[in-house]
Amino acid sequence: MGFSELLNEVGGFGRYQWIHVTLISLPGLFMASQNLLNNFVSGIPNHYCTLPGNYSLHNSTQDSEQWLKAFIPLDASGTRLERCLRYVDPQWHLLTANASLNSTEAPTEGCVDGWTFERSEFIATTVSEFGLVCSWKPLKQMIQTIYMGGVLTGAIIYGGLSDKFGRRSILIWSYLQLAILGCSSALSPNYSAYCIFRFLSGMAVSGIIINGVSLKVEWIPTPQRTLVGTLSSFFFTFGQLILAGLAYWLRDWRKLQVVVCLPQFIAFAYSWWYCESARWLLLKNRSKDALKALQRVARINGKHEAMEKLTVEVLHSHMKKEMESQKSTYTAVDLVRTRAMRRISVCLVVVWFATSFAYYGIVMDMQKFGVSIYLIQIIFGAVDFPSKLLALGMLSVLGRRITQAMCLFVAGSVVFANILVPTEMQTLRTALACLGKGFISASFTTVYLYTGELYPTVIRQTGMGLVSTMARVGSMAAPAVLILDEVLPSLPSLVYGGAAIIATGFACFLPETLNINLPDTIDDVEDKWAGQGPAHKKPTDGVSLNDITPEVGVSKELQPLKETKEVELKEVEKAGLDAL
Repeated sequence: MGFSELLNEVGGFGRYQWIHVTLISLPGLFMASQNLLNNFVSGIPNHYCTLPGNYSLHNSTQDSEQWLKAFIPLDASGTRLERCLRYVDPQWHLLTANASLNSTEAPTEGCVDGWTFERSEFIATTVSEFGLVCSWKPLKQMIQTIYMGGVLTGAIIYGGLSDKFGRRSILIWSYLQLAILGCSSALSPNYSAYCIFRFLSGMAVSGIIINGVSLKVEWIPTPQRTLVGTLSSFFFTFGQLILAGLAYWLRDWRKLQVVVCLPQFIAFAYSWWYCESARWLLLKNRSKDALKALQRVARINGKHEAMEKLTVEVLHSHMKKEMESQKSTYTAVDLVRTRAMRRISVCLVVVWFATSFAYYGIVMDMQKFGVSIYLIQIIFGAVDFPSKLLALGMLSVLGRRITQAMCLFVAGSVVFANILVPTEMQTLRTALACLGKGFISASFTTVYLYTGELYPTVIRQTGMGLVSTMARVGSMAAPAVLILDEVLPSLPSLVYGGAAIIATGFACFLPETLNINLPDTIDDVEDKWAGQGPAHKKPTDGVSLNDITPEVGVSKELQPLKETKEVELKEVEKAGLDAL
């Protein structure tokens, strides 16, 4: 008996569960917008140094591009204007036909009067408003790192608070926090204020994700969890497409910031309909509240007879085992205390870090492909559909370990291959980037399922918390690595691809879990995958039935086996005599 039997009695996966899953999943449409928002809110428009005041008006003439050559040198490629330098004195002779002058032959200076930004791709971004270009360019990537720091902080804080105050309460608060602070960030007067608002928004996003998943899963019967988890992940995929459409339509960072956060007010309004996790309520000795929640679910599912049968005593009889196991406490130390758990934890930490690190390394620098950033966002979002379906097929046929290793290896190899492709071959570069992003997304799909199957029930949430933390660390580090392109353009790709390849090796050391029952205790894990323990021994190895006596220490436990064998032998002998 257990909570799963209680769920079946109140309707299993019935009407309430359908509504419950849908309502919790809907805000996921805008979680992708939060994670990838920096691509558009902090997009880098084409820009050049603002001309001296005496000449600025000439910039509005029809031949402005030709006019600018007298003030702005060409870059190293000789095809476009330098972004961060201008001539100290105008070079008027460059405006004549067939004139040429190496930029190093005339004295130049930085953009002492600021920058002029084109408005063809973006009307306004944080980059153009706060001047995050040239020597200030690293601050653009720092916004995403600070946001991911908020996500990490939120996972630590709200994860603990949800165990104390409940999933529903923290989820409702997180909706409100993201709605208010997300919209408030659009009013940021300066860079520092915007970073603070993004950090607090990241905390709210983490609270929504971890508590939404917990509240969703704890009301779903075990057989439906894999299907529901897969279908729910597509809300994030659709969200990437929605983000591209909204960003293309608005093209103003303040408007976009408000539009992607306003729906959280709607989620906050209807989230009061949710039922708190009855399992959590029971384990917190709030049996009456748990009974009310289960009776409400039974009523919505049309199980009126179950409402009458449910009592506090019935709940206690179903949850007796869980309540007893609650008396044993486990800490993060138990994740590395024993041999098999240590191997699993170390390997998963590397896999989670590398997957998140490579994923955000690819999707947070979309302007480098030379394709419209709005188009590349749609392509990157659409590629998730076949990649997730491919992952599910591979998981069922090849198993978890091979799928995880293959996804990471192919993703890393594709990132390395893209380094060798000339920048002029934009179509090939974009295709390879989409392929790499697809396999990294498949790696994410795999590792979410794989981790839940590897960690035992008694410490599964602690294990998920550990690897999620490492994933957040990877997502924080990814934008910072992009700064290395100032040293060597291919260096970030080398780091991202190298991380994925290294993680491939660690994935190969994980045990396979295809068609294997989930472990409930740490001893189960050790018996299954440590290569030692009772699970790998036959009960009578090295002991004959004649040696099994009650007086022999451990063999006393095998006495029933001896008696069973003796009964079977007598029955065989009797059958043989009857035949004669």
